[in-house]
Amino acid sequence: MSHGFDAKPTAADLPAMPDNPVVAVLAGALARFNQLALYLSMVALMLTALIMTYSVVARYFFHVPTDWQDDATVFMLVGVIFLCAGYAQSYRGHIGIEALSSILPAGVNRMRLLLVDVVSFLFCGFFSWKSWTLFHEAWSEGQTTSSTFAPPLWIPYSLMALGMTVLTLQILAQVLARLTDRGANHPTVTGV
Repeated sequence: MSHGFDAKPTAADLPAMPDNPVVAVLAGALARFNQLALYLSMVALMLTALIMTYSVVARYFFHVPTDWQDDATVFMLVGVIFLCAGYAQSYRGHIGIEALSSILPAGVNRMRLLLVDVVSFLFCGFFSWKSWTLFHEAWSEGQTTSSTFAPPLWIPYSLMALGMTVLTLQILAQVLARLTDRGANHPTVTGV
């Protein structure tokens, strides 16, 4: 993984398609969703930048306060962060600590990676469940932010819940691929 400016990913950079046909269908559906989420997130980031620029210009030059920009930009940033988490996981792009990978035997390292994926799946599954309960509470109780704009809180909670669900499914697909694939096409890094 490079942290510099990269061109379009090559075929070697793309996630491998699982051998198991059921897991491959899940991975394909997640890949399509992740691509859509990526494009929507790009638009949301650009809108966030435009809204914040407008807010600064309106306040500084025209002395016109805006009370809606904070909620709007925070909601969009929540969507960007959570909806793209599955995309980052599909490339194993989350932070992973590789200090042990170089000193452990290959078989032990594979078990360590599987264990980390299973624990990550369990954590994200719990987080996803709690996010859906927050969404349900906000929806059923009509919760809003405390600002004068007062948009409903179910909006960011739904984005958080959807993003965490997709991340959980992405990790599940990777665990199932690791358990069912015959080849050695698994990435050597892991994370969440």
